[in-house]
Amino acid sequence: MKIAFLSPFYPFRGGIAQFGDSLYLALAQNNEVKAFTFTRQYPKVLFPGKTQYVSESDLNRNIPVTRVLDSINPFTWNKTAKEIIKFKPDIVLISYWMPFFAPAFGKIAGLLKSNGIKIIGLMHNVIAHEKRFGDEALTKYFFNKCDGFVLLNKSSEKDLLELKPDAKYIIHSHPLYDHYGSKIEQNKAKENLGIPLDKKVILFFGFIRDYKGLDLLIESMKNLDDDYILLIAGEVYGDFKKYDELIDRLKLRSRINLQVRYIPETEIPVFFSAADVCVLPYRTATQSGIVGIAYHFDLPVIVTDVGGLAEMVEENKTGLIIGKSGSADLTEAISTYFNDNLVSKFVPFIAEYKTQNSWNGLADVITRLSTKL
Repeated sequence: MKIAFLSPFYPFRGGIAQFGDSLYLALAQNNEVKAFTFTRQYPKVLFPGKTQYVSESDLNRNIPVTRVLDSINPFTWNKTAKEIIKFKPDIVLISYWMPFFAPAFGKIAGLLKSNGIKIIGLMHNVIAHEKRFGDEALTKYFFNKCDGFVLLNKSSEKDLLELKPDAKYIIHSHPLYDHYGSKIEQNKAKENLGIPLDKKVILFFGFIRDYKGLDLLIESMKNLDDDYILLIAGEVYGDFKKYDELIDRLKLRSRINLQVRYIPETEIPVFFSAADVCVLPYRTATQSGIVGIAYHFDLPVIVTDVGGLAEMVEENKTGLIIGKSGSADLTEAISTYFNDNLVSKFVPFIAEYKTQNSWNGLADVITRLSTKL
């Protein structure tokens, strides 16, 4: 089968680009796949981070990509469609995660459909985390150009059917990232980060955005004793000032290790190897690649029961699920996790989970869906 895949790929940074790289490699094992991506993903004025691109030390998996699409230049929308049509694909897979891209993706999908090409929307988010006026209309515009959809969690099903009741779709859980290398010895990782060896390490990892609830996790530290260290690792989207003020107000500066910067992929093993648990205190979510990274390093997680996040956790097997997002609930869950030494109980279950959620499995369900459209 010939598959065109329109998505962020390397050298763009972030989980969706890493997802694109991993899925491309899985699809390419049994199909002829061509990757198409952006020349410009976001205008600088709309991008909340420092740069949209990876660092020189990030892993390049050498995905051959055609960079053609400018998200805000309609002339490139037509050009992108023409380039894809020249490839003569059986299906086109389009990564979708926010309505900002709906005009470009919808136009491209419409041009492809007029040439008899089937379109599958790969849904990282059905509904954007940060909602804005007009989102629903834009999303419907793109969805109505799609022949089928791939959902990465069960909770997105309701959102999809509300927007497109006749949607044809499959659901497959977010596969686990497996390209970060091996876990390193914990004490060595702690030394690398300047963390005392006798501390219990709670990890918050990834881009820092309001909906991810970092403030709640910081507040939870006030009710934990000095044995605990909160390791915050990731680039902030916006301003970290409010978190700094919260840390100082609660007098937690000595118990929080701040690594507020973009973390290159080559450094990721250090953070997940130093940690005893990874906490995702999100207020809203669809799914999260962070859970997949944690599992790759045999690290259990504590997550809030929002969106499809809890679907990635087997309760009391691979982690703990908090019924609601609040600092007191986080404190209780963290205390239970350490007091009951759950890490030793959870690691064998994580090993089982890893064998069941592969990129090849996702590639297979996508190709099966394409034959039914």
